[in-house]
Amino acid sequence: MSYDRYVAICNPLRYNSIMTSEYTVKLMAMCWLLSIFVAFIDNIATSKVTFCEPNIIDHLFCDFLPLKDIACSDTFTIQLLIYIQCFPIIIIPTIVIITCYIYIVVIIVNIPTSTGRQKAFSTCSSHLIVVSIFYWTMFSVYVFPTKGNLSTVSKILSLLYTMFTPLINPIIYSLRNRDIRKAVQEAKLRSKNIRRMLVTLF
Repeated sequence: MSYDRYVAICNPLRYNSIMTSEYTVKLMAMCWLLSIFVAFIDNIATSKVTFCEPNIIDHLFCDFLPLKDIACSDTFTIQLLIYIQCFPIIIIPTIVIITCYIYIVVIIVNIPTSTGRQKAFSTCSSHLIVVSIFYWTMFSVYVFPTKGNLSTVSKILSLLYTMFTPLINPIIYSLRNRDIRKAVQEAKLRSKNIRRMLVTLF
């Protein structure tokens, strides 16, 4: 998505020739294959670990870190695997996103009109908000974990990247749509009118 925004803002005339349907499918397939490969390795690594009794995970879902904490056998391999996986899943995408947005900001700053700058920034601001929340929580949980990974803070952070980000994703992107904004404003106006009617009746 950040690369798409980068091409749209930095190379607008070449956008259709760069971001073809075939190229988009290749990017999506690469992301899916990487995710499946990582999940497959995680399953193999977890199956080799022996767990203690009681095997109750003090977490919201069966995550890799809580499983590691209830293991009886040596978990050095799992910890090493977590840090190795941070590179393709968290660190490399973050570097790509930051690089794309640095180029985008440079282009936006050089746009002569304030209207043009505002329009260019509005196309990528929603994506930047969602990505910032997602990767900040992922860094906090996996790259720089706090002491006691099963603490309440860790659970809240896990909720942010697993539930909150997908929940606000459609909301943030939809609010940029004029029809959605108009519908939200009409709904607000209707609710105000209903409130006024109720006040006058009672």
